[in-house]
Amino acid sequence: MAARRRRRRLKKRTRRQLQAWGAMVAAIAVAWVAGSWSHVWPVLVAVLAAAVLGGAGWALLRAHRRAVGRDLAWRAQEEARARELSMAQVDALTWQEFEAYVAELCRRDGCRDVVVSGRSGDLGADVVGYLADGRKLVIQCKKYAPHRSVPSQDMQKFVGTARLEHGADVALFVTTCRAFTRDALGLAVRQDIVALHRDLLGSWVKGARLESLIPLSGSGSGGGTGRRR
Repeated sequence: MAARRRRRRLKKRTRRQLQAWGAMVAAIAVAWVAGSWSHVWPVLVAVLAAAVLGGAGWALLRAHRRAVGRDLAWRAQEEARARELSMAQVDALTWQEFEAYVAELCRRDGCRDVVVSGRSGDLGADVVGYLADGRKLVIQCKKYAPHRSVPSQDMQKFVGTARLEHGADVALFVTTCRAFTRDALGLAVRQDIVALHRDLLGSWVKGARLESLIPLSGSGSGGGTGRRR
């Protein structure tokens, strides 16, 4: 107990000594500032001004970043809404009209000799034509409800005929639904099928060029292949 009281008294004494030293240092600092005020105040003003300007600049930068972020989000929402408005018109088409519409999109983007099969037994070649660079384009069109997914069976049929039966340089699978199943997408990637789900089709409908949705050379599935859930 006595040792504990001694430790307490030592701590109190040390604390009082530190407070006394602190008060002394503060008094010396105040005295020095008062005696050198003519030299100190410009520095203090400059430091204060820099702090104010820095804080204001940081606040403006954060506000600008938030505004830019909100603007980008708004633009993305508006673009998505515009695609949906256009896709609502596509959804109203029959499957025959949808094939003809896809053919018109190809012609719009410079494809030549575009032909619509429009019959059963076409072996997956709903639309056939040639890109501006001469590559043969074979398109399979599937008009499904937006909530559906393209199954692997559909992709397997197209894979088996697009090149072997029709000699496609670029094989394009276009659908009005939002997704390809995992197996269908994997098959498309492995077999160089360009898979266009609803969002990519919406971009095409709104004016994106076909060249931006398919590879520039070869028959790979590059940037046009995608899956959205």
